[in-house]
Amino acid sequence: MAITADRLFATLRRAPDVEAPELVAVDATDRLLLDEAAAALTLCGPGEVAVVDDAYGALTLGAAALHGASDVRVAQDLLVGERALARNALRTGLTGTYRSLPLAEVAAGARVVLVQAPKALDALREIAERVAAVAAPDVTVLVGGRVKHMTHAMNDVLLDSFTEVSATLARQKSRVLVARGPKASASSSPRCQEHPDLALTVCAHGAAFAGTKIDIGTRTLLGALDRMAPGAATALDLGCGTAVLAVLLARARPSLEVLAADQSAAAVASARATAEANGVADRIRVIRDDAADSVPDASLDLVVCNPPFHVGVAVVTTAADRLFAAAGRVLRPGGELWTVYNSALRYKPALARTVGPTRVAEQTPKFTVTVSTRR
Repeated sequence: MAITADRLFATLRRAPDVEAPELVAVDATDRLLLDEAAAALTLCGPGEVAVVDDAYGALTLGAAALHGASDVRVAQDLLVGERALARNALRTGLTGTYRSLPLAEVAAGARVVLVQAPKALDALREIAERVAAVAAPDVTVLVGGRVKHMTHAMNDVLLDSFTEVSATLARQKSRVLVARGPKASASSSPRCQEHPDLALTVCAHGAAFAGTKIDIGTRTLLGALDRMAPGAATALDLGCGTAVLAVLLARARPSLEVLAADQSAAAVASARATAEANGVADRIRVIRDDAADSVPDASLDLVVCNPPFHVGVAVVTTAADRLFAAAGRVLRPGGELWTVYNSALRYKPALARTVGPTRVAEQTPKFTVTVSTRR
């Protein structure tokens, strides 16, 4: 019996990402993208379908199971997305129907590209540039998102890389932009910006949080840099983003061994570029992992973290809880976790529970900086 969309999608899960009642593994945009692409997908041969930023596998597995796509190529910025796709493929018997590739390679020769629209225009620009540079001349690129998050500026960004952009009718508050006619253009990523007040250059690929700016939470945490675990020999910038904290730690403490970790491929590439731009690339090791899962237990003296409090567009504090638990695991007894968060979130009890005794080091109406000492 042929599988239906409802049967397939009912099987998919978000794990190992955060689970919550308001969070789903398949959304209306996934369904609309697959429906709009249906006719084009059936005409594609092996390796001619690419997917960018599939959240948990609905697009990839849907293209394979519902429309006969084979050797689907997938680029996912977030590591939890890659792992969720692998689990869902195993659960549905679709392991082997796709390959995971870097963004720069994923669309080589592709005739159909499905994209879950990123939040940042810079991220969309980088995707469009990468796809246009290597896709087949007759490629159709479908970019789907929630109507409330889509703007006319997205059309303009796509028109920089394609000759034709149109929009489909909205359905269930989602819409798809369709781009054709790839233009040859040189990618300008990563972008870099100087911050004279910190004597720092920040480099960022499109999907990196805060881009080339320094968000105010990180700036607040930087004010405590000289008070952090003065005797530390090893440190981790957990969820490093562009590695601003890691770079300034390495620069301030030449003897410190610094590790920077993030689950975002764009963040990892940005962190390496930022370290290189500031002359400390040989002093910082950058890795892509999820919640420090590749870091040995009780191996570090200091962890710094500016945790997220959003999963997609939903406010979900469990995203930070996973990072706090990770910090508690990788710190040695007596090691310190320094973190900053929105004061309204009141993370102190969670920090005390997962790491150890926690005190407020600094507090403003907007942000709180705490230090937790590993038991």
